[in-house]
Amino acid sequence: MMTHQQVLATYEAMQALTARMLVAAGNAEWDELETLEQQIARHAQRLKDNEEKVVLESAGRLRKVELIKQMLEDDRKIRDLAMPWMAQLSKLINSTGTERRLANAYSV
Repeated sequence: MMTHQQVLATYEAMQALTARMLVAAGNAEWDELETLEQQIARHAQRLKDNEEKVVLESAGRLRKVELIKQMLEDDRKIRDLAMPWMAQLSKLINSTGTERRLANAYSV
């Protein structure tokens, strides 16, 4: 079971990781972004398994909301940075598939 301090510390850690993800996305470090995302997923699972048993006082709830808002804002920025890369990757994958189909059709 987690204490209220551990819950808040976990949200703080997740927010710090999200900020690092934003930097990684800005630098097109996609492997680093994935690694950080996995770390956040572990924290989220820990909260999912333990947080409902913890009651936060008013200041703790406000801090939790603030951290979640920061994470959501960073997530939006990360998506804005990642979408062009993902579109380019999708285009490349589709192009490769088209080339393969043409090669198979014309036995090249």
